[in-house]
Amino acid sequence: MTKSARTLPGDWYLGPIPSNVKIDDTAYIETAYSFSRCRSQIPEAVTIGYGTSAYLGTMFDMAPTGRVNVGQYVLLNGVWIICDHEVVIGDYTLCSWNVVIMDTYRAPESSIQRRMMLQEVSQRSPRNLEAMKPGEPVHIGNNVWLGFEVCILPGVHIGEGAIVGARSVVQDNVEPYTIVAGNPARLIKRLDPTDPIA
Repeated sequence: MTKSARTLPGDWYLGPIPSNVKIDDTAYIETAYSFSRCRSQIPEAVTIGYGTSAYLGTMFDMAPTGRVNVGQYVLLNGVWIICDHEVVIGDYTLCSWNVVIMDTYRAPESSIQRRMMLQEVSQRSPRNLEAMKPGEPVHIGNNVWLGFEVCILPGVHIGEGAIVGARSVVQDNVEPYTIVAGNPARLIKRLDPTDPIA
């Protein structure tokens, strides 16, 4: 990264990485476009740890009060993080293609309220949806594997060493060293944390 302009050499996207995004020198960020929806105004809105990689398609879609902390040696492969409050991703976590991690819905359950919200959004620039209630923190522990197209919903905590099967929708907490899958995600198997193969 070019320190003065906070841009990435050879990047197709000419926009800068926001000054409140802290990226370890050993981390790999494929494009600054990943931060084009980062509207957070807080200091250290995004922290990306040692040896972490964020590949094309990864997006930090953050409200003015959002904070994301990505640990060490994390792989973000086209992950969309929607954060109005807090998302924490632990060390050695593997996030496969098209994972969505969201601490907010940004839309009301009521169809009448959604219709009114969409009408309001069409009249402003930029056309961002703003949450009607506070976000609920999402915490993903160390050494977690999220299969492709997993969706993590607001308020979920995923324990250390857990595996979430592809295309699962996680609405409840996941215990450490378990495998969950499905919509909604359900317990499939318990893992032995002392097993060197597990």
